[in-house]
Amino acid sequence: LEDSNRFAKGYLQPGAEAVIHSMNNGWFSSAEAKPLLGFEISFIGNVAMVDDSKRTFAFTADGSTGLSYQDGSITKNVASVLGTVSPDVVMEYTVTDPTTGLSETVEIILPESLISKDVQNIPSGFLQASVGVLKGTELKARILPQIEINDRQFGVFGVGVQHEFTKWLPADRLWPVAISGLVAYSHLTANYDASDVIHVDGTNQRFENKTNTMLYEAIFSTKLPVINFYGGVGYVTGTSKSYLKGSYVVYEGFGVSAVVEDPISVNNKVNGVRATLGTRLKLGFFRLNADYTFADFNSATVGVSFGFR
Repeated sequence: LEDSNRFAKGYLQPGAEAVIHSMNNGWFSSAEAKPLLGFEISFIGNVAMVDDSKRTFAFTADGSTGLSYQDGSITKNVASVLGTVSPDVVMEYTVTDPTTGLSETVEIILPESLISKDVQNIPSGFLQASVGVLKGTELKARILPQIEINDRQFGVFGVGVQHEFTKWLPADRLWPVAISGLVAYSHLTANYDASDVIHVDGTNQRFENKTNTMLYEAIFSTKLPVINFYGGVGYVTGTSKSYLKGSYVVYEGFGVSAVVEDPISVNNKVNGVRATLGTRLKLGFFRLNADYTFADFNSATVGVSFGFR
């Protein structure tokens, strides 16, 4: 169990990073805060690109627990949840009977990407609403309703507040650039049936994940009538908690098996800086924006919005 949890932490870390960075895209397309009761509804789609370095991670075989690589290596780059390796990585687990001194060795083929190939990108999308509440301040909320695809369920919600500092400057309407700050919180829940990927006897086998993340961003944008440019510099932090739930019949060696309950619980922490550049087109109540974010996982975002005031 100790080795399994250690492996799961490294295996899931790149996936946690990709999801957390993707969840924080699309929160803004302008530094200008909406006036009191000004309202906007946005449909946001984005794609986080997966670098080759995120498809593997270094895993060390701790010989003291009986775990070793079949080829004698101490540390190897093995597939993460986002990648594959060829050929398969084979490990061995040796069990010694303390009474007789006899040993038994079994082979373990390490898992690869959950979709059986290298992941090229991580897509996501949200429905978002923004409303002006106070001078220079607007509230934001976003949601991806709980949906189910092939026994996989997931959903996202988030809230944020953006405040425009340039609203407090004298003759702020004459300033060509708006500057604001944004703080946003996002939460993801996901779970799916694990029995189709873990071929071990047992009951109620499932994966569960809960991810919480915060975004702190400084934003600037031009203040032109139709086409504007915007950007931001921010900091992302988050925690992804993953669990393997249910009961599992595990072979212990020498013809003996045991039932293990809820065997894996892993916390992955993510933080990093990011920078965004984009452009926005405004035609009456219709708005269209596109931007690119530079971070540990670079990403592209497109938004379609309908606004009033």
